[in-house]
Amino acid sequence: MEEGTMEEKRAEQKEALEVFCEYNGRFVKSVRTIIPELEGDRKDDTDEFLQGIVKGINWEIGILNGTLDFINEKEERVKKEEVNGTILKLSKAIEGKDDREIAECLKEALPMFEALGQAAKDAIA
Repeated sequence: MEEGTMEEKRAEQKEALEVFCEYNGRFVKSVRTIIPELEGDRKDDTDEFLQGIVKGINWEIGILNGTLDFINEKEERVKKEEVNGTILKLSKAIEGKDDREIAECLKEALPMFEALGQAAKDAIA
C-alpha cells in the first residue's frame, strides 16, 4: 500500500472516531433514558425511540468495524469478540420484542458502549 493512502486512511479513521465520540455521549444518554421505559414506564414513542437506538447501535458498530485497527493500534482497547457477543445477545432480545429482556440486555451493554466511547477518545488523544 502506498504511504499516501495509508496516511489518508488514518486521517479518515481519526475523523470517524471524532464523530463517534460526539455521538456516543448522546447515544449512551438515550440508552439510559429508554431502559426505564422498557421496564414498564412505556411512552407513546417508546417503539420509535427503540428503533432509533437500534439504528444507533448499527451505526456505532459500523464505525467500530472500520476503525478497530486504529483503536487497537497501540494496545487492545476493544475486544471484538466481547462486543460481538454483547450485540448478538441484544439483537436476539430486540427480535424477541420482550421489553424487559431488551432493558436487561441494554443494561448489560451500557458499560460496553461507555467503554467504546472511552476507547475512541483514547485512540485519538
